[in-house]
Amino acid sequence: MSRAGKAVGWTIALVAVAVLAGFLYFKFFWVFSDGTKTGELNSLTYTGYVFKTYEGEIILTGYGTKNAAGTVQSKNFKFSVANKEVAEKLRQMTGLRVTVHYKEYKGALPWRGFEKAIVDSVVEETTLAPDQSLPQDDFFL
Repeated sequence: MSRAGKAVGWTIALVAVAVLAGFLYFKFFWVFSDGTKTGELNSLTYTGYVFKTYEGEIILTGYGTKNAAGTVQSKNFKFSVANKEVAEKLRQMTGLRVTVHYKEYKGALPWRGFEKAIVDSVVEETTLAPDQSLPQDDFFL
């Protein structure tokens, strides 16, 4: 093989490696979405075969849908937790209303969790037990 052929081969190989590295960065390490979610913490589990991770679910509630006004709807927000201290704080709040901050990636890594959304902090927590209710406002009585 000629010297020019080797140079073209190395150039193609370097471009292929750079494209692959860029794809992997944007798929697994670039933050696609960053925000907060509020709802009732339904579950938090420590699970996995090789990589044990914390996996949770928050029930997001809301009023009204596009089809029927005045109806109650709910969606589930599934997430992973990479930080053990945050997971322990969430574990103690199961069944309570909580606001969490999360980062969402386009792909999941096995050691980071099964979900694309990774909760990194608890923004707000309630102090009510699940069987307690908020005091009623006189305006609505």
